[in-house]
Amino acid sequence: MTTIRGARERARIEVTAAIKDEARRRLAEEGAVKLSLRAVARELGMVSSALYRYFPSRDELLTALIIDAFDAVGEAAEGALAEGGPGGTRDHVARWDAICARVRGWALAHPHEYALIHGSPVPDYTAPMSTAVPASRVALTLISVLRDAHEQGVLAPPAPAANLRAEDRRLAEEFAPGLPPGTGVAIVAAWAQLYGLISFEVFGQFNRVVEARDELFAQATTRLAHDVGLSR
Repeated sequence: MTTIRGARERARIEVTAAIKDEARRRLAEEGAVKLSLRAVARELGMVSSALYRYFPSRDELLTALIIDAFDAVGEAAEGALAEGGPGGTRDHVARWDAICARVRGWALAHPHEYALIHGSPVPDYTAPMSTAVPASRVALTLISVLRDAHEQGVLAPPAPAANLRAEDRRLAEEFAPGLPPGTGVAIVAAWAQLYGLISFEVFGQFNRVVEARDELFAQATTRLAHDVGLSR
């Protein structure tokens, strides 16, 4: 029985992977709005009722693809952090820049998956709470650099404006507890600007405008590092 159960589990894993691979291919060709379980089943030579045993609805398939995408870019960011070594072995600005560069690299290599998680919302789809933890991985990786700097006494975020102090405290308590005032507002602003830079490139807004994109991105992320209180 154990052998049979193991074979069934392997078969389910393989079929699930095939379904998601085909769904990603269709995302690249037609976009998330047109994603259809029937079309995926047809391309795989499955009847729709069989595919529904793996993903009962289009929304559940979309959710699985979204989680996979968040996990993939999160792994890329965490890999860059790990390659930089412990907090004391590289300057914190360089570690921050390396994470940002790895996120950009993933986005350029997977533009359709990036669009799924950071592009226009899919009509009539609401992401469930199960996407929240994967979605936070990149931000938490960047925050870990700030924590290392703070522990070494070299993190100095700018003080928030008076009318943002309450918001800064709320953001810090939720995303970066224990870090100094100014961190909450600064990290959220930097996070938004990072994805703004990446989105401009992925979605073509830099076409016929910016040629030295590597250099522009590197300078911009270093500026963001300074904006959150990091220094060399």
